[in-house]
Amino acid sequence: MAPGATEPLLAPPRQQRRRRAWGLAVTAVLVLILFLLSASGSLRPRLFSSSPERVPLTLLAGATEKGAVCLDGTPPGYHLQRGSGDGANKWLIHLEGGGWCSTVKDCSNRKMSALGSSNFMKPIVFAGAGILGSDQQLNPDFYNWNKVYVRYCDGASFSGDTEGRAQDGSLLHFRGLHIYEAVIDELMRKGLANATQALLTGCSAGGLATILHCDDFSARFPREASVKCLADAGLFLDVKDISGESSFWSVYDGVVHLQNVREVLPKECLANKEPTECFFPAELIKSIRTPMFILNSGYDSWQIRNVLVPVSSSHDKSWLSCKDNIRNCNSTQIEVLDGFRNSMVNNLKVVEDKEDWGMFIDSCFTHCQTLYGISWNSPISPRLGNKTIAEAVGDWHSRRKQEVKQIDCEYPCNPTCSSLLPT
Repeated sequence: MAPGATEPLLAPPRQQRRRRAWGLAVTAVLVLILFLLSASGSLRPRLFSSSPERVPLTLLAGATEKGAVCLDGTPPGYHLQRGSGDGANKWLIHLEGGGWCSTVKDCSNRKMSALGSSNFMKPIVFAGAGILGSDQQLNPDFYNWNKVYVRYCDGASFSGDTEGRAQDGSLLHFRGLHIYEAVIDELMRKGLANATQALLTGCSAGGLATILHCDDFSARFPREASVKCLADAGLFLDVKDISGESSFWSVYDGVVHLQNVREVLPKECLANKEPTECFFPAELIKSIRTPMFILNSGYDSWQIRNVLVPVSSSHDKSWLSCKDNIRNCNSTQIEVLDGFRNSMVNNLKVVEDKEDWGMFIDSCFTHCQTLYGISWNSPISPRLGNKTIAEAVGDWHSRRKQEVKQIDCEYPCNPTCSSLLPT
């Protein structure tokens, strides 16, 4: 395979930098663990396969005519892997994540990457990518489904609907809502319309997109079809940072107004609250009728670094060390992180009364857990109630258990939170 010919689904650069900095003793332990994992098969597809199957990029047909284009005006794309056997009429649609752009400058920069232009998108590998993997042992509930990975190139969680001008005077296309609708329409013509089961998933900004579009997705199918949603690391909190500023609110406020996302927001929320408040999941989940599974860490590493302790909030070296690795946090800092976790738990109280919903809120310092085999289902996956994430999601989706709602205790109570998890 030529260098650069294939993109990994998620690349954890911080984790890679830490690994290179470890001493020989820790490296030896890592090598031993990787050997054991490879023997069990949980990491083999990503690290040990000499020729993993690449899933090509499919560009949306007629994108310009549909007004469904990336920030730079190029057509959006997706990767489709067909199902087989009893999964031939079952579909999993995953919405890619990758933050947001809330200013013209940010969006202008973003369109020079795969997060703003399909010119930079490449084939990807599903093998070993958690819920997208095709190994029955590692992904027993979804291994043979039709799987689609929808690329994210609008910067507003597939929800914007307007235009703007970039810094160089060129047009910025904020058409995330049109992208979502046009891609789903095209997939319906390719067999999604005949699905007996359909699951809409997404991670991070894609997790928020899953929450935003869940009911619309469900409404496209006949009543006899089983349609559900899984939001991974999408429960972004409206909390102040450690300096007392609402810095993340400002980011969302910029996205909401720059990209005009009102169309996807709940009307009952807009009737009483500001549009920006209605863009936060705590408000969104109140009105969702479709069964949903919320997967999140109470100590979400991305939110700790960007919501609770953004660069603007503190230059204290101890906080820099803490947000890089939770094991470096002192007791006072852990109390602050506990407060963040408690805010998340409070936001989820509404889920307790939703019968068909599920939850898996662990206390591991990580972000996005469905797309990594090591997190999804491996010997060192996070566990709640002695269940891996794959097992808990499978129990919920297949109704093997009547209720799957697990909230972990406070850090560092869970011994299954491995330091090897991606952050």
